[in-house]
Amino acid sequence: KRGTMSLERCQGEWEEIEKEFQQLQETHKVYRQKLEELTSLQAICSSAIGKQKKGLKDLKQSLNKFKSHLLPLSTTNEKESELIKDLKIQMKEKQNVFFDMEAYLPKKNGLYLNLVLGNVNVTLLSNQAKFAYKDEYEKFKLYMTIILMFGAITCLFLLNYRVTDEIFNFLLVWYYCTLTIRESILISNGSRIKGWWVSHHYVSTFLSGVMLTWPEGTMYQMFRNQFLAFSIYQSFVQFLQYYYQSGCLYRLRALGERNQLDLTVEGFQSWMWRGLTFLLPCLFFGHFWQLYNAVTLFRLAHHDDCKEWQVFMLALTFLVLFLGNFLTTLKVVHQKFQKNRGKVQKSE
Repeated sequence: KRGTMSLERCQGEWEEIEKEFQQLQETHKVYRQKLEELTSLQAICSSAIGKQKKGLKDLKQSLNKFKSHLLPLSTTNEKESELIKDLKIQMKEKQNVFFDMEAYLPKKNGLYLNLVLGNVNVTLLSNQAKFAYKDEYEKFKLYMTIILMFGAITCLFLLNYRVTDEIFNFLLVWYYCTLTIRESILISNGSRIKGWWVSHHYVSTFLSGVMLTWPEGTMYQMFRNQFLAFSIYQSFVQFLQYYYQSGCLYRLRALGERNQLDLTVEGFQSWMWRGLTFLLPCLFFGHFWQLYNAVTLFRLAHHDDCKEWQVFMLALTFLVLFLGNFLTTLKVVHQKFQKNRGKVQKSE
């Protein structure tokens, strides 16, 4: 009897599983239909956006040609110039809307992502997935900054061995390479980070790679402590920036003034002005330390015992980092002062 009862119960459970399986098949069929509809809609939207962009580009060229033929000091021409200006402003707003639309549509990867990942679709379709990826990126930067800081402290004060230096330099190369890939994915998903702060990580990757290949010798030992001390300071400043920039971005997003996918960066941008101006001296000090590194390496390159190509290459790379960081930060500060001056003049 027990065997019969157990078999009946098993049969009942199998029938329940079979019923759920049938429901699952129906649900999966609907899912596949919706997926095909979604793919079709994506293709339609991408095609329509491409057509709109081409139309706007042709219209802009026509407006520029028309504007060049306008005669100055004419009332009619002034009205036409104002109309052209208004049209261009509206066209620019349309382009911003297209940018937001494309953040939710599959698109071809850039050259860098194609080289690294191949032709893989990296577009995250939901806001939740985008924000989760961005938050994970920010946490990765924070944790790695702390690890690199302690790594540099360990190499400078505790373990003066070439093998530990190599591990630290390899970690720097891996970190910056990973950042470039993750940033490229975020840019594909609508992040507006651009300009020098994108290039900065590529240059830093190259610099770390050259440091990794620099062989043990007199020149290396003459620069080693200076580089590790600089790495400690840089990590410390980045650690401070992360917390202040995160708080600043949170407030601006709550007010609707910033894009949800805006990132913290290693430099200074206009939106950081609120509550972050005290970090400017720290940033400028770090920039000039990069210049000091470049000058030191240029001197070492002219040393009689210097035979490594890495010395001169590192000097050039540190110089590029200094110029990029310093000039970009200076430009942002200048623009902010000009904007504040304009507001004061308007209020007067």
